[in-house]
Amino acid sequence: MNRSADEALRARALKVIPNGMYGHESTRLLPALYPQFFSKAEGAYIWDADGNRYLDFMCAYGPSLLGYRDERVEAAARAQTALGDTLTGPSPLLVDLAETLVEMVDHADWAIFCKNGTDATTMAMSVARAQTGRKVVLLAAGAYHGAAPWCTPIPAGVVPEDRAHLRYYTYNDVESLEKAVTEAGDDLAAIFASPFKHDAFIDQELPDPAYARRARELCDAAGAKLIVDEVRAGFRLARGSSWTSLGVQPDLSAWGKCFANGHPISALLGNDSCRDGAGQIYATGSFWLSAVPMAAAIETLRIIRETDYLEHTVHLGNRWREGLDAAAARHGYALRQSGPVQMPQILFAEDPDFRTGYAWGEEMLKRGVYVHPWHNMFLCAAMTDADIDFALEAAEAAFAALKARQPSLEPHPVLVAMFGAH
Repeated sequence: MNRSADEALRARALKVIPNGMYGHESTRLLPALYPQFFSKAEGAYIWDADGNRYLDFMCAYGPSLLGYRDERVEAAARAQTALGDTLTGPSPLLVDLAETLVEMVDHADWAIFCKNGTDATTMAMSVARAQTGRKVVLLAAGAYHGAAPWCTPIPAGVVPEDRAHLRYYTYNDVESLEKAVTEAGDDLAAIFASPFKHDAFIDQELPDPAYARRARELCDAAGAKLIVDEVRAGFRLARGSSWTSLGVQPDLSAWGKCFANGHPISALLGNDSCRDGAGQIYATGSFWLSAVPMAAAIETLRIIRETDYLEHTVHLGNRWREGLDAAAARHGYALRQSGPVQMPQILFAEDPDFRTGYAWGEEMLKRGVYVHPWHNMFLCAAMTDADIDFALEAAEAAFAALKARQPSLEPHPVLVAMFGAH
């Protein structure tokens, strides 16, 4: 597998970009064979800088919902590009998109647009504090809500004051949540929750309905706001709020990644109980009201409403999960597969330093399939049954190759520093 272009780009990047990978820190935690740079994408496939093609189970870490360069979405974006994108003020699409999301997301009465998931989650926290006049915000320990100082998982550049009013509880643990609420007292502004527990390096957990309902009850009793961070899972689990099936509606929800099928836009949605707080905060960005991503979002949301994209990805996800389990077992491996099938997490049993998972990822890459050894993955609507057949054939061969390599496997050096050697 040729890697010369990627290696040359890495060497150049190291000279002019901190760590050579600014904005994509996870690259340094991937096996050495994984490419860092990609040249193009189409449907369910990506090509690296050396021209190697992969069936992509990462979907750009989530933004590709319908498939890369979906022609329906791209046509809408091109039509708006011909009219204008970033203007002195917003285009009429601002109102159209806000109306569309308010109609589709059951708890929402209003929308604010931005660019990144971090923008949306940070605004959610600010709105909750402005609305309640309180400071304390509860987060599930280990949850990822973005890259700002208050929530980044990397402590460099962060001071204690950035997190002075944050408190932590254990996801799905009602007793832990109740204790954190009690300790916050009358200064509780909000409880943050993810649609499901999708922390890196560990098995995923679907939400316990009792936990979700208790979070809502505790917020109501305390006069605090419930925030659901939909940035990663929004519109991949449901066509509206992810917790609707649990009978729970948040006050605020943060959205991003896929609702414009890869075009750069995110959103904060809220109900009327937070409207005054949303009107008080200062939040702006030079490109937040750009029209082209809004056109792409409106078309993507139409497709979400009118097609079976969700059922299709669930069908494919079930085939992928069941086929992988069977293939792994034939070669003497046990997998820990967790999370929704359309957002799978695939880890190996008895693999504490990830050496087996990393080696399997390398073997899959050699066979034209891009899987991730520690992050949840994503299926897109452009994938087909034939793609899943191809991926399962690759997995069968990869498990066999892995078996031959097993005695000589070594852990990734960065993970040794993080977790220790086993």
